[in-house]
Amino acid sequence: EAVAQEFGPARVGDSFGPTWETCWFKVELSIPVEWAGQEVHFVWESDGEGMVWRDAQPVQGLTKEGEKTSYILTRSLKESEPHSLTLYVELACNGLFGAGKGSMIAPPDPDRRVTLSKAELVVFNRDVYELLVDLEILLDMAQLLGEENQRSFQALYTANQMVNVCDVTDPSTFPAARGLAAAIFSQRNGESQHTIHAMGHCHIDSAWLWPYEETIRKCARSWVTVVHLMEHNSELTFACSQLGLIPVLRQAQQFEWVRSCYPGLYARIRDFVAKGQFIPVGGTWVEMDGNLPSGESMVRQFLQGQRFFQEQFGRICSEFWLPDTFGYSAQLPQLMRGCGIQRFLTQKLSWNLVNSFPHHTFFWEGIDGSQVLTHFPPGDSYGMHGRVEEMLKTVKNNKDKGRVNHSAFLFGFGDGGGGPTQKMLDRMKRMSDTDGLPRVQISTPDQLFSVLEKESSQLCTWVGELFLELHNGTYTTQAQIKKGNRECERILHDVEVLSTLAVAQDREFPYPASQLQRLWRLLLLNQFHDVLPGSCIQLVVEDALQYYTEIRKAGAQLQEEAVQSLCRDLLQPEGWSTQSTLVLNTLSWERTEVISRPGPDREETLALVTVPSMGYALVQEPFMPPQHVRVWEMEDANIYMENGVIGVCLDTMGHVISLRLLDSGRESIADGCANQFALFDDVPLYWDAWDVMDYHLETRKPVTTVLEPLKVILAGGLRGSVRFSLQVGKSSTLTQEIILDAMCPYLRFQTQVEWKEAHKFLKVEFPVHVRSTNATYEIQFGHLQRPTHWNTSWDWARFEVWTHKWLDLSEHGFGVALLNDCKYGASAHRNVLSLSL
Repeated sequence: EAVAQEFGPARVGDSFGPTWETCWFKVELSIPVEWAGQEVHFVWESDGEGMVWRDAQPVQGLTKEGEKTSYILTRSLKESEPHSLTLYVELACNGLFGAGKGSMIAPPDPDRRVTLSKAELVVFNRDVYELLVDLEILLDMAQLLGEENQRSFQALYTANQMVNVCDVTDPSTFPAARGLAAAIFSQRNGESQHTIHAMGHCHIDSAWLWPYEETIRKCARSWVTVVHLMEHNSELTFACSQLGLIPVLRQAQQFEWVRSCYPGLYARIRDFVAKGQFIPVGGTWVEMDGNLPSGESMVRQFLQGQRFFQEQFGRICSEFWLPDTFGYSAQLPQLMRGCGIQRFLTQKLSWNLVNSFPHHTFFWEGIDGSQVLTHFPPGDSYGMHGRVEEMLKTVKNNKDKGRVNHSAFLFGFGDGGGGPTQKMLDRMKRMSDTDGLPRVQISTPDQLFSVLEKESSQLCTWVGELFLELHNGTYTTQAQIKKGNRECERILHDVEVLSTLAVAQDREFPYPASQLQRLWRLLLLNQFHDVLPGSCIQLVVEDALQYYTEIRKAGAQLQEEAVQSLCRDLLQPEGWSTQSTLVLNTLSWERTEVISRPGPDREETLALVTVPSMGYALVQEPFMPPQHVRVWEMEDANIYMENGVIGVCLDTMGHVISLRLLDSGRESIADGCANQFALFDDVPLYWDAWDVMDYHLETRKPVTTVLEPLKVILAGGLRGSVRFSLQVGKSSTLTQEIILDAMCPYLRFQTQVEWKEAHKFLKVEFPVHVRSTNATYEIQFGHLQRPTHWNTSWDWARFEVWTHKWLDLSEHGFGVALLNDCKYGASAHRNVLSLSL
């Protein structure tokens, strides 16, 4: 399609745009015959991301920020090679990290333009390049090994000798200079030296500062470059004793994108997977958030990812790689083990703001006792460049020296893609076994973890969650994304339950497996660790919300089809009456609840119904509760509601000033003021959409401006309800309906906020009459306890935590729980339960 377009002239210095546009360039090259025998490169520099196409196939990514600005046309020009050829360059009008206006994480500048700063045909002097890499390594050794180390002086004097021997005008002096460097590099280490397992790495965020669609091209640009490196470093791809390029690729979704959009490149990748050079690891559909997805969603991440790797590459992943996620649920070890994975790698806890995590290699134990061998690369990065400084840092930082003598080193440009470069490989080749430096070998995840397993007898064990002491705001940022995730998880659960029941009843019912897989994959994509947390640009938010809309619409249709099949007989005219209501329960326990249903005149009416677990009931004459809800206004304008189970008293601002169990008279509310909305300043140090800092707690301002005081909406019977409205901050409004249903042991709050504030944080607080040193929070397929005090720095670093559908504060014989249907941020300090809105 691009080749068929009409091209016009372009010059160096021209600008192109706006942001997110694509420009295609037709580049006609003519290599001078006098360059015979020379290495010839096509050089292209711009502040946009580019890709070279040759013979209708991508051949090289071009990213100035990723140190990839040339495409090798020939390594030694032969007379038989074509001297004239045509290339195409696809230029994306965005940089490696999007197009932030003023700073990397600022919203994209919609009018940004990229400039073509260089387009040249050049002769590359490989001998000079090799000399410069030699000198770089020697000078780094001289500077970084320290005056107390003899090797630093040997490196310094060798570099000095090289300068003396080398005449830059006489290439015949270059071999002698390089021989001096080789003599240093060939002096070997002792057997006890630490071994670094270097692995090519290319972390690509599936969406972040760029939309999903741009990620597809980022994958192609990065991976074609990796393949190109492999093809020209074929002798360096075997055992650990030689230098090879082993890129680690993690996300099945990205493989699927490349398979669909770049089939030629994908075929080359599969060849290198078969050779053992491309190593699929991770096992999940995307690198999902490690906290917020439900247990079932996490299982589906592994199911879809492992199934894809098995189908495409004939193997499942034995390592789970999640290097850039904002914390890790205590349920993950059990889920990993259940999905065939016993090894885990990340590095994100090196970002902790308060406490330094005490290990780099350890056993991580989940809530059921499952353990996985866990490794954090001690260099605290997944984007190393193969420098001496990084190797020394890897050894110095390692907190498990003595227990193990091996560690990972992930090299390559990342986040926005890019991957390894030839220079990174050449640096590490010189450090493969050089006295004074750690031993460096190109390795694989399996080789690393296998040797760690052999050395694991003295490793420590960490029990419970791996909590990141940073980015606590991601539990709350972008409320509509959080709500969409929770709702769509529920919808897909319900569709599967109802469809399974329909199949069990009627073998002719077509189970919607392919439709469900498509919807699950959309949901799993949105659980990527910069989408579900809300730390992405508005374009990505819009895409995510559109995907949720699609899941809701298609899910509703599938649910309707399953119900029509499952309850076909009940829905026939002869089995149906205008007084009947079909009620389904997709949860695993019997439920008695008040529902709303259409009446004879199409107005909504209430009914109290009981429906069995995972079943349905045809309700004709709803039964009456043993006691109706009573609502009355008291002399002081407060409103009291009770239903025979609980009694609640509310003031005119909607505060819950009393909540009692009627059979025992036990009061739940402390200080007479629960359901208190509070507004906090939200001005983090840097990561705006990510962080809420501990000092925000010092800025608490109760919301006290009443727009509409509390009034009765439903005066009792099967349901009582009241409503009020508040002004929040300068421009926002909050309306809440508080509902008490017959026979119901809890109070419901339906809250609608019209949010127009900036750099503010809204919470709702419930001080309760319970004393406990620990609160309990729901996590995936289980629960976790966290302290309610701030005794240690590890305690107060958890001033804002995540939960799923509930948090609970209980003492012996009594407790209070706070439930939600679309929130994740929460806290429990002393006796105050707080939900972040």
